[in-house]
Amino acid sequence: MTTIRFSHTLLILIILMLTGCQTDKLERISYTSQVAGEERDFYLYLPNGYEVSDKNWPVMMFLHGNGERGNGKDELGFVLMHGPLKEAWIHKRDLPFIIISPQLHMFGMDESVSYLQNRDTTSIPKRMEEGIPERTPIAPTSETMNGDESELPDYITLPNGWERVEEDLIGMIDYVIENYRADSSRIYLTGLSYGGFGTWYLASAYPERFAAIAPVVGWGHPDLMAPVAEHEIPVWAFAGGRDPVVRASHFYPGLNRLEELGHTNVRFTNHEDLGHDTWKRVYRGGDLYTWFLTHHLNADSLDQ
Repeated sequence: MTTIRFSHTLLILIILMLTGCQTDKLERISYTSQVAGEERDFYLYLPNGYEVSDKNWPVMMFLHGNGERGNGKDELGFVLMHGPLKEAWIHKRDLPFIIISPQLHMFGMDESVSYLQNRDTTSIPKRMEEGIPERTPIAPTSETMNGDESELPDYITLPNGWERVEEDLIGMIDYVIENYRADSSRIYLTGLSYGGFGTWYLASAYPERFAAIAPVVGWGHPDLMAPVAEHEIPVWAFAGGRDPVVRASHFYPGLNRLEELGHTNVRFTNHEDLGHDTWKRVYRGGDLYTWFLTHHLNADSLDQ
């Protein structure tokens, strides 16, 4: 009888161990930034099932907006405020991606930007016990739609943006491919606002690395489009029709340039009823994640 009890207890322990191995996981990975030689961390999300599967998983890199910058240490939690990592980790959505989520350096922006000066770590969301919360409707903003605006700003990237840490970002991708079961043919890039601009820049600078990109409320300058078109990177760009910060009309010159260059695998979705926080609807939904998974690099791209 004692042996039976022991076997029963052991079976329960084995089941609990196997069940635990199937849960998702959030790691902090330390690295030395090429910008100033300082140690920083980035988040690495491992999806549900990673620990019990021997398959290679698709990778999504997410570039946050201006309000989530920080020192890559005790301020790293701010990158959980929005985007795919918030959906996967905070809301416990079953997103089948390894997610790389870095934090952009301050570069002195905290000396002049009020929302960086006034933020508080108490606003960083905590992982929910029950998982995906009830979704409340996203109300239209009070801004009017701005489709008549057409003049393109004369800058290619925003000041002190993600282009300043491009070597760090590519190093993170290389690290994940080398040390985790990552599928190098399915690396996806997305970002919002500042991160949307960074998405266009990084895809243009390293077009052979990405299977698809999705810049959200961040337009791409026409001068960045040639490498994207040459490598035929699938693009799905998102804008807010009432966005007073990054106007929807500013997307068109870059998108038209892609068309002129013969690139046809391009989507553009303008949420006419929303403002700059269009990203809430984009990342809450499932269409983008499903679309990402339909794309992969071919063998020729991987050999480059």
